Amino acid sequence: MKKVSLVALAVLLLSSCNTDPKFNVKGEISGADGKMLYLEASGLEGIVPLDSVKLKKDGTFSFKELRPESPEFYRLRLDEKVINFSVDSTETISVKAPYVDFTTAYSVEGSNNCTKIKELTLKQIKLQSDVDVLVKGLQSNAIANDVFEDSLSMVLKRYKDDVKINYIFSAPNTTAAYFALFQKLNNYLIFDPLNSKEDVKCFAAVATSLNNLYPHANRSENLYNIVIKGMKNTRTPQQKTLELPKSKILETGVIDVVLRDLKGNLRKLSDLKGKVVLLDFTIYQSAVSSAHNFTLRDLYNKYASQGFEIYQVSLDADEHFWKSSVDNLPWICVRDANGVYSTIASIYNVKQVPAYFLVNKNNDLSARGENLKDLDAAIKALL
Repeated sequence: MKKVSLVALAVLLLSSCNTDPKFNVKGEISGADGKMLYLEASGLEGIVPLDSVKLKKDGTFSFKELRPESPEFYRLRLDEKVINFSVDSTETISVKAPYVDFTTAYSVEGSNNCTKIKELTLKQIKLQSDVDVLVKGLQSNAIANDVFEDSLSMVLKRYKDDVKINYIFSAPNTTAAYFALFQKLNNYLIFDPLNSKEDVKCFAAVATSLNNLYPHANRSENLYNIVIKGMKNTRTPQQKTLELPKSKILETGVIDVVLRDLKGNLRKLSDLKGKVVLLDFTIYQSAVSSAHNFTLRDLYNKYASQGFEIYQVSLDADEHFWKSSVDNLPWICVRDANGVYSTIASIYNVKQVPAYFLVNKNNDLSARGENLKDLDAAIKALL
């Protein structure tokens, strides 16, 4: 009797050691016989492998891991294809997917957040596809530079408005809202937490909700710090003194710009007299930056040998990011440390970036970008 009691006690103690709550991800992957399926955690520090299984002919799989104390993100990976999902209080998530269209054709049950994350993933893929079509149209000369810039701006605005209304502000306390904040286009964040005052509001809404529910979570603290930095960067200065000697404006024909380049050298816009100059205001840490710079590189390669120059002013809050971004660019790149509250940008009445102006060989302001139907033709005419 005593032996039986001791065995029973041992079993009871053993089972009590395994009562930590777990979540289960299970499902079926068709057409992936012999492939390795990986479960990975998408942490703040990067991707962390958790488990893996070699799929058999029926494609079934099941992973169990400790449930996180606060909402976290995970992913299923098959070769280089990925399905993102989140876990909060959910215990079981079911995923079914074909191998061929693993990332887009999957179905998910057991979590409304995971369903929303799938919707956001499909929207982001569509956005990237739309932008790629525009870039190809520009490369093939099927569309003009001004049409490309306008179309790119409209596509991105439409996407952000949709996500703001239907995924972030409608439910800021969800993992889907958090996921939306960190989606990327051309490897740049679509919502910019450092340079855009409107985008900072999106981050702040999610940060507030997450902090109320999980004040001690690492993600709460990280998001809070991002918002504080963004608010600091985009806060309107108390006072702004504009010093514009009339003699300087009359002498050069343009309001001069004097800023430091990557190497710390002062570069003056007025020193480029005798060349046709594209004065460009931009933020490298924006989702449209790479596509915009592609346009500029095409123009530079075509006309630099004929006396064309680009004077590009960065309004990036992150100096290190700016430096790494401009390292290989062939034109003049400078940065205004005042960021989006740049006095120079204000003088030039820059309402949004990218924004550009054409300056002729006499240092006279020739045209604003939004007034040009064909930037290529306008540059060629001034040369």
